[in-house]
Amino acid sequence: MRRIAVAASDGAVAAHFGRCQQYLLVTADQGQVQDKTTIDNPGHRPGFLPQFLAERDVDCIIAGGMGPRAQQMFQNMDIEVVVGAVGPVDDVIEQYLSAELETGEDLCDH
Repeated sequence: MRRIAVAASDGAVAAHFGRCQQYLLVTADQGQVQDKTTIDNPGHRPGFLPQFLAERDVDCIIAGGMGPRAQQMFQNMDIEVVVGAVGPVDDVIEQYLSAELETGEDLCDH
């Protein structure tokens, strides 16, 4: 069982993890989506969001971009970080689960 969080804005993967509109939480088993829940971004504060998502049993975060401090915090919690993802959220989830997600450069500029 996997629990994936996707930083999203207007139905697409958000360019910046901390400044997205919401997080789509996806529970998947054997490559199949079992459940999806959308939660509003509770606010961008240094160090807060990695813990917030870890408390929701997330084991992977997908975003267009993410700062190095947040990436390190997720890695310290054994949460996989995928940056450089672009496109509609549902497509990105499907590609990730089928191991076909192609990512580009980290879109975060800091």
